[in-house]
Amino acid sequence: MFFKLFFKHLSESKKLNYVREHGVMIGTRMRDEQKLFLCMIKDFIVEVVYKDDNMDDVAECLGTFNSPNG
Repeated sequence: MFFKLFFKHLSESKKLNYVREHGVMIGTRMRDEQKLFLCMIKDFIVEVVYKDDNMDDVAECLGTFNSPNG
């Protein structure tokens, strides 16, 4: 819980770097023709939307939640 609060206050670029270095990819899902990448970090999940669905590209947005159901 504490780490999730810490993570939420990081800049978007630091969040993305942390996800890339420490996150475990658990899957993808589609929403409105856009692919969402799901990564597990400690006890929560980060949902990342990348530009053009390319994981090597810029992240357009990141969201956090406690379960895959979001």
